[in-house]
Amino acid sequence: MDKFDWKIISALQKNGRLTNQEIGDLIGLSASQCSRRRQILEQKGIILGYTARIDQQAVGLEVTAMVHINLRIHEAKSQITFLEMIEHEEKIHDSFSISGDADYILKVVAENLEDLSNFVTERLLTCEAIGHIKTYIVLKKVKEQNQYLGKNKRQTSPLVV
Repeated sequence: MDKFDWKIISALQKNGRLTNQEIGDLIGLSASQCSRRRQILEQKGIILGYTARIDQQAVGLEVTAMVHINLRIHEAKSQITFLEMIEHEEKIHDSFSISGDADYILKVVAENLEDLSNFVTERLLTCEAIGHIKTYIVLKKVKEQNQYLGKNKRQTSPLVV
């Protein structure tokens, strides 16, 4: 990856709807060069896809919670049971296997506190693999970043497009 690949990634993270011509105008390449580079970045799995970011509250999702999960037993069967259960849960937006006091952290988004409570008691607490749950309600989103420039050791400052 060279500086132009990083600039393409940076531009797309800021606005995934940019055309190759618009990216080229921003970074000093032709539209065809941007298209070729973009295709290579997609084929290599560096660019995973393009999505629309949604305002949760605008669509009626008022509550975000971080849920710490400890499995009952640390064996493969418990992990598989847990992972299969969370895979299809629309309220779980992100899940992470972590070190420390919990085995997993889930980012759960719900309509309101009652909806969150129902989800925790009816879905999470009924999962036989889960031993302990600790739920933290997000009071306010302080920072959200969807730009990941990665580790480009030759770069000394953030890319500006």
